[in-house]
Amino acid sequence: MPSNRLPHRLPPRLPQGLRRPRHVWMSPRNWRRRLLFWSGAGVVGLVAVLFARAADYAQQLFRLAEAASPWLPFLLTPLGLAFSAWVALRVVPGSQGSGIPQAIAARHVQDPAAKRRLLSPRIAVGKILLTLVGLACGASIGREGPTVQVGASIMLMAGSLAGLGREPGLILAGGAAGVAAAFNTPLAGIVFAIEEMARSFERRTSGLVLVAVVAAGLVAVALLGNYAYFGHTAASASWQDWKAVLATGLVGGLAGGGFSSLLLWLSRWIRCGLGGRIGRHPVYVALGCGLALAVIGTVTGGLTFGTGYEQARAVLDGVETLPWYYAPAKLLATALSGICGIPGGIFSPSLSVGAGIGSIIGGLLPDSSLEAVVLLSMVSYFAGVVQAPLTAVVIVTEMSASPDMLLPLMLSAALATTLSRLVCPHSVYHAMADAFLAVLRTDEAGKPAPPKAAAIPSP
Repeated sequence: MPSNRLPHRLPPRLPQGLRRPRHVWMSPRNWRRRLLFWSGAGVVGLVAVLFARAADYAQQLFRLAEAASPWLPFLLTPLGLAFSAWVALRVVPGSQGSGIPQAIAARHVQDPAAKRRLLSPRIAVGKILLTLVGLACGASIGREGPTVQVGASIMLMAGSLAGLGREPGLILAGGAAGVAAAFNTPLAGIVFAIEEMARSFERRTSGLVLVAVVAAGLVAVALLGNYAYFGHTAASASWQDWKAVLATGLVGGLAGGGFSSLLLWLSRWIRCGLGGRIGRHPVYVALGCGLALAVIGTVTGGLTFGTGYEQARAVLDGVETLPWYYAPAKLLATALSGICGIPGGIFSPSLSVGAGIGSIIGGLLPDSSLEAVVLLSMVSYFAGVVQAPLTAVVIVTEMSASPDMLLPLMLSAALATTLSRLVCPHSVYHAMADAFLAVLRTDEAGKPAPPKAAAIPSP
């Protein structure tokens, strides 16, 4: 007689690829891989810290030389930049420029040999040494972008030793670790990896997110006040600073987009100008840029030499205000340093230019806090340059320990990014990454690059 009971059914088995047996977790091979990965991340942090200390010493050497002879930059800066450009071109090609475009481009390269032309231990060492040479010669560059390329190179090497594969993820992790260690901003490293390097957001998504958050936040602040869920003791941003938000967002966005357009146009002109004759003599280009940097630095009393960190810090601390000509002079010095073919980033100089803009706007808005205006200007100009508003907001918020300024900073960054895209439709880092990819594809195919790729300047 058949039974009316349903047969006992076992729970469905997971597919073979999704199961994690216990012996897999306890496998010595897997633990070796994890230890190599963790060690690689630790090395990134160590190298970033040592790089930061060495960069400070390099700038001190230049200041001592400048104090010994005010005319020395006219000799040291052109010759130092020419030497750095020659070494970068002949000895460690792929180390030129910021380093962030190389890391972005490497994520899209499949050929291991081509990837090594962008990220390798040799390039990492050369990047560090030549960036220090540039700072010791007075170039307006930063170490943060180079740290991204160095971090990506280290993590790629660690992943190769561990046999991990997943190279795009390793590059992303190394770049994020580099930003976090360079600025001591762990959240900014994560946001930078998502927003800028991986482009996980669509082009307009980050702006939509910021606008939605700001709109909802404004309503909440209007109804409940600028409160903290568990309470706080820090002072809140004043409502009278909202007019400063609009001013800084407008000026910072237009200036940041203008800088990006200038940088890309100058790079394209050097590469293709006069029938390409200029681009065939990169050492002479570096020599000319170095001479121009010496002139600008001497005229401004040495303010435009180096990263610009000290100037920005002095304004934020209320120690001094920057002269009106600092922001445009620093912007021009950074553009010249960015096109001359030497390794060096634009993070710190961009934040310094933003501080200079804030010093000007703060003088025109006496009712607003100067420190608040400077922070807003730093965020808006930086967001205008890199067109990554979330990264700009998180970096400045973590660097300045100013969480109460978060909502105004977000609004300023959103406005600046929108205006910057009207001035410069291309993100500067991704435009340069496309240039690296175009060069690699041209070399692989053995034929000229397509017109669109050729129009994108190479750093």
